[in-house]
Amino acid sequence: MMNDEPGRIVGPLVDGHSHVASTRFTPLSFLEGVADNIEVKLQASGFPVPRSRIIDQFQRDLCDHQGDAQVAAMDRSGIHRSVLLLPDFTYALPDSELSIEEMFQEHQAILQRHAGRFEVFAGVDPRWGKDGLDLFIRGIETYGFSGLKLYPPCGYQANDPLLEPFYEYCNAHRLPVLLHIGPTSPALSFAHAQARWVDEPARRYRDIPFILAHGAVNDQTQCIELCKYRPNVYLDLSGAQHSIDSRGQAPMLKALFENEINHKIIFGTDWPINNHESINRRLRSFIVDPEHAISDHDASLILSGNMQRLLNGIAPRDR
Repeated sequence: MMNDEPGRIVGPLVDGHSHVASTRFTPLSFLEGVADNIEVKLQASGFPVPRSRIIDQFQRDLCDHQGDAQVAAMDRSGIHRSVLLLPDFTYALPDSELSIEEMFQEHQAILQRHAGRFEVFAGVDPRWGKDGLDLFIRGIETYGFSGLKLYPPCGYQANDPLLEPFYEYCNAHRLPVLLHIGPTSPALSFAHAQARWVDEPARRYRDIPFILAHGAVNDQTQCIELCKYRPNVYLDLSGAQHSIDSRGQAPMLKALFENEINHKIIFGTDWPINNHESINRRLRSFIVDPEHAISDHDASLILSGNMQRLLNGIAPRDR
């Protein structure tokens, strides 16, 4: 247990959105796109840094190939368990170091190395067809993975017919499906990553909990609407750390929590993108701060209970 604010006890925490900090799972072209944006920002701020130096720093930071440093950071932060998300970039960005099958095997090894600390939601680009579906099923039934991670910026939408076999399997086994919402590395397209494309799958596959990753900050109005009116749609807080100012104010988050969807909101850090523990702690402190009128019950749901329910396979609707 940990105490973020006087009189408010939270924990153990569940991080519903993280990644292994490793270049083995993130293509160089993806990192180069992110570096382009950082370079432009630094130049405009009067601190020009060569793009090559930014990429070198990424490669130094992304060397926790077995998750050891991540587990140590979890221990310091009171995070009992984290969901590791494995997006499949290999179809859209062929410069990936490993095949998606090799990445599945690596994540199985991490699960075994850190027993009880991680769950894995593994992605497969639906354009791999039956081979991809077979790999995903093997991930669930053999490797011990817990859900499906989709990355629409790679070139498909949430309502793509190619995803139907994946949805059928997840619906039959009540598995969560987490989808990236909003912009990402400029190496990829943003057009496919809109929340509205989730509406039809969520209507058709009512035993799938659909989680809108970054839904607290990206396409927020549409994400809130889906969470309020689709019983099986959730969103996570990854990226919301940066909406909190130095005085602890975050109008965007306050509006989110006032929409009566706290039972649909999932705490997530997006480690290692947000790897500053003080920033992640600021997000937890905002949630448990009594001034923000979030009840102890709702704070507990956001910080662990909502994700735990989905991992436990509790139905997203009454039967």
